[in-house]
Amino acid sequence: MKKLIPTILPAGLPLFLVAFACFFLASPGAYCQNFELVKKKEPLLSKTKGGPYLGIQRGKYNSLELGYEVQKKAVKLIKPRTIAANVGIDYNLTQNIVGFSAGVWYKHSRIDFTYGGGINVKTDFDHYKIGVTPLIGYKISLAHLQLGYTFYSAKSLPQETNTLFISLRAVLINKRSFHWRKRKKRD
Repeated sequence: MKKLIPTILPAGLPLFLVAFACFFLASPGAYCQNFELVKKKEPLLSKTKGGPYLGIQRGKYNSLELGYEVQKKAVKLIKPRTIAANVGIDYNLTQNIVGFSAGVWYKHSRIDFTYGGGINVKTDFDHYKIGVTPLIGYKISLAHLQLGYTFYSAKSLPQETNTLFISLRAVLINKRSFHWRKRKKRD
């Protein structure tokens, strides 16, 4: 099987390309009619909110998470869609490993799962590795429970990181703003 992968590419790159292709095909825009990009009309009212989050990540190892998240939600009665982006750090106290992460998630309606992904960098201050993480979760009020599996680029150090994990985050919203879409005047 290794002979099928060109030796020019790094060891983890084909896995990264497969993960990227899965994210692209799972995105809502990929299912548009005839694969054409369809621009949807912005909702009349949308809400943007953000704030720091605190969390714990449990897997083979425990990690504490700290970061910032921004959420944008359409204010509608039927299927208010939410999209969010976050950036943060996590620290494993027992193994002395620091991780940096950036990710996004999307929620289709009021009572639905969240689907997302992230990019992680883990280091033990001597070596590092980069990973891609697909996530599925559920969000209720402040709490966001996520389940993920990280695909790392290479089998190098640090080995003491979570590949399969569950994460519980509490987002402390401290900034809110509402945006009204301007309507076109009819003549």
